[in-house]
Amino acid sequence: MTKQIRTLAGIVAAIAVAFFGYNSVQDGGQASVAPASVPAAAVNATNYADAADQILSAFESERSDMWIEGGGRVQRTLADDSEGSRHQRFIVRLPNDHTVLIAHNIDLAQRVPIKAGDPVSFYGEYEWNDRGGVIHWTHHDPRNKKEGGWIQHKGTTYR
Repeated sequence: MTKQIRTLAGIVAAIAVAFFGYNSVQDGGQASVAPASVPAAAVNATNYADAADQILSAFESERSDMWIEGGGRVQRTLADDSEGSRHQRFIVRLPNDHTVLIAHNIDLAQRVPIKAGDPVSFYGEYEWNDRGGVIHWTHHDPRNKKEGGWIQHKGTTYR
């Protein structure tokens, strides 16, 4: 019976890891703030609790212009912003329960096929607002003047 309980506990832990997006950390427990390049496989191996705390700290101090890699669960999807460049918009709940808006430019990158409840990882620029903040530049820079970002969903990276 003890072996069955351990097996069940391992399964529950694996489901929790998949649900919350926590995996083993490749870089010693620190969130990547500005990776030179991010292989798709490395995205799932990052602990996003540190990134969530950095985003919360930026929100509380009204700080912007911070490149960050993070992740969480899609809380809800919003209508696209179609003024100017079109942006796919969705709210992500971070591991610390803080929420951020992701504004993903779909004129420069492919739409991410997400739905509420999906785990998602991102790398982009955090901008403060009074609702929790916005992550943008989750795509390549067509002028190559800024570092490009990305969104990863179900093993696919959208740049």
